[in-house]
Order: sequence, then structure tokens, then C-alpha cells
Amino acid sequence: MSDLPPDLPRLRTLEHWLALSLDRVRARIAEVETRETAMRPVRVLPQGPEWVMSYLRVRGSPLADSVHIGDCKLAGPQKRPLSGDDARRALTEGGIRACEVCRPDSELGILD
Repeated sequence: MSDLPPDLPRLRTLEHWLALSLDRVRARIAEVETRETAMRPVRVLPQGPEWVMSYLRVRGSPLADSVHIGDCKLAGPQKRPLSGDDARRALTEGGIRACEVCRPDSELGILD
């Protein structure tokens, strides 16, 4: 046996009341989500270097190997940050190669 009214007018009234109630609940959910989002701490990721020089270990000493874009995963663990000018100088005057994957020479505007 159903606990709902048997006639259409009362069912329509109940439907309308439930729709209004659902709208109120959804509006309240949106308010709470907005408030919780505003209270949630924002994590700012540190800005890494724009360019890096990777090094190889040769007989225990570091040897400059290649220039990479700062977030290139091929740079390896032995690296140091470079300014744009230092990266250009290393590629053009220093005889250091550019990474063949991230292509810092193209990003720096150096033509091959």
C-alpha cells in the first residue's frame, strides 16, 4: 500500500513542493561548498628555474653536459639553474649541447 495520495491534483501539489524543497537544498549545498572552498588553504607551488644546466659526474667531478628547459625531466638530479643569458651563452659560446627533447635552443631563439 502506498503512502502517496491517490489523486492527480494532490500528487502534482506534492511534486511541486518536493521540487521547491530540492531547489532550496541545492542552493544551500552551493553556499556551503563556496564557503568551504574559500576556507580551504591554497597551495602555491614553487616556481622553478626557467633554464637549467645538467651535469655528469666524471671521476667524481661535475662536468657540464647540456642545457634544458627548467621542468625537463631529462635534466637529471645533478643540475643548477641558469638565467636566459647564461643559457644562451652556454649554448653558443660554451660548447654545451641543447637537450634534444625539450629544445631550449628553439625556446631561446637560437637558430641551428
